[in-house]
Amino acid sequence: MTTPAVVPDSVLVHEHVLVDFSGVADAHAYDPDEVFAVAKPKLDEVYALGCRRLLECTPQGLGRDPVLLARLADATGVEIATNTGIYGAAERVGVPPYAHELSAEQLARRFVDEYTHGIAGSSGVRPAFVKTAVRDGALEDLDRKLVRAAALTARETGLTVASHTTAGVAALEQLDIFADVGVSPEQFVWVHAQAEPDGDIHEQVARAGAWVEFDGLRPGDTQSQRSCVERMAAAGLLGRTLVANDSGWWHAEEPGGGEFLGYTFVYDELLPALEEPWWRTLMVDNPVAAFG
Repeated sequence: MTTPAVVPDSVLVHEHVLVDFSGVADAHAYDPDEVFAVAKPKLDEVYALGCRRLLECTPQGLGRDPVLLARLADATGVEIATNTGIYGAAERVGVPPYAHELSAEQLARRFVDEYTHGIAGSSGVRPAFVKTAVRDGALEDLDRKLVRAAALTARETGLTVASHTTAGVAALEQLDIFADVGVSPEQFVWVHAQAEPDGDIHEQVARAGAWVEFDGLRPGDTQSQRSCVERMAAAGLLGRTLVANDSGWWHAEEPGGGEFLGYTFVYDELLPALEEPWWRTLMVDNPVAAFG
């Protein structure tokens, strides 16, 4: 049995506590105490492996709950950061009606307001990054608007944008939008890059200065991500690489929340399969450089 990696002060850059994929039109009620009871032991597990910060990537419209996250952070010692922005994937279920009507500039004002004044109903909790998402393939008009709004927010606030993006062509198109807005590619994270099989595009995005994130880890299913990281390292691009589980997932739309996966796969399976000198780069240095 492989010994888990312990990485002091490490950061998990893409995880979830609560999600509700019924979306804005059919949000489900849930008991925060029930979610807390399930999530806390999983957070305690990664605290013991050195995790001290977790970026919770559930966006508004799909179950974002900054009050619950703050409560879990207080109870576990793991700083849990939330986000602003709008998620345009998953058949658009997280896109509120106003997002179709407002301009990118108007949407950005809403996101910046959350950063400046705090998220409504959260007692002043402020987002630590922007989360957006685009559909598979080339960008559609709504994707372009949401990404432009995210980039405008990044320009004004200095926040980094984490974008759910499964196609390399869409990652490259988003970098063009960032350039048009005047935002550094260093403020863009290509989330779920392992879904793009063309490693040349991973390298192209990283060489442009953006961050390339490999996630989607599950027990016994980390080989693809390992290969991606090893290729980036061989190309001299380990310093532009991020890894995460993309795990957790208490589903508000499922009875009892469904199966709640933990957050240890990075430590249990991926890191032990990689060279030990890479651990701190991937789990401390790069996350801090990417997100502050």
